[in-house]
Amino acid sequence: MLDKQAFTGKGVLVTGASRGIGRATALAFAQHGATVMINYRADEDGARETLKQIRQAAGSGYIFQADVADPVAVLCMVAQAEDLLPTIDVLVNNAAAFNRSSFLDVSLEDFDASFNTNVRGVYYLSQLVAQRMVLRGQGSIIHISSILARLSVPKRSVYCATKGAIESLTKAMALDLVDFGVRVNAIAPGLIGTEAMTAGFGSDIMLAEMESHIPGGKFGMPEDVANTVMFLASDLARYITGVILPVDMGLSAREAGPV
Repeated sequence: MLDKQAFTGKGVLVTGASRGIGRATALAFAQHGATVMINYRADEDGARETLKQIRQAAGSGYIFQADVADPVAVLCMVAQAEDLLPTIDVLVNNAAAFNRSSFLDVSLEDFDASFNTNVRGVYYLSQLVAQRMVLRGQGSIIHISSILARLSVPKRSVYCATKGAIESLTKAMALDLVDFGVRVNAIAPGLIGTEAMTAGFGSDIMLAEMESHIPGGKFGMPEDVANTVMFLASDLARYITGVILPVDMGLSAREAGPV
């Protein structure tokens, strides 16, 4: 069991933390003693709500607006995190751009926008943070991937490609950083009941059909992913790096089609 003070004195940067998995992750770290930087791109009200919940739980945090696709904004965010957090001990790359167009309809502009957020932004932010972690000889970087890195559904070609890139990056980063005491892992959530996930389905009927296909018959919760993030960031996982861990209740193990 993770000690309630497991992250006391540590700093955690969570991107895309204004709602869903990002919010649950930021709150969970704060509840276990960390000081958290809550990144958001556009939803300031959501970010402030995350901060409010952290403070209500007697935790400590800050909000910072930055589009992770913008290298200048990312550089500023890391500098601010260095000033406000004790250290940047954990980076959680959760922010993501979604594209729900058919492969035939995705423009190069749409393609670039997705990769700039989901891959280039993750790469650059991770690089900046890792450079600082290496100097201290410790740190944990966790990418939020998706089961769609290895599986797929219609109208997700670009999103699937970006998450496939993230999983390859996870393994490559892990090998480059392991000798410096920095661990890199990824989590591949399945169908988690967030606004971003439910927005991809056109009706309650479609949602019910998808839910029934999950082993166990129910969507996951953002807290299910957040708890896994904390485990991978903790000393309990000190011998784990380069891993892609599904959090999907066995969905990625199931053969396609109705039971």
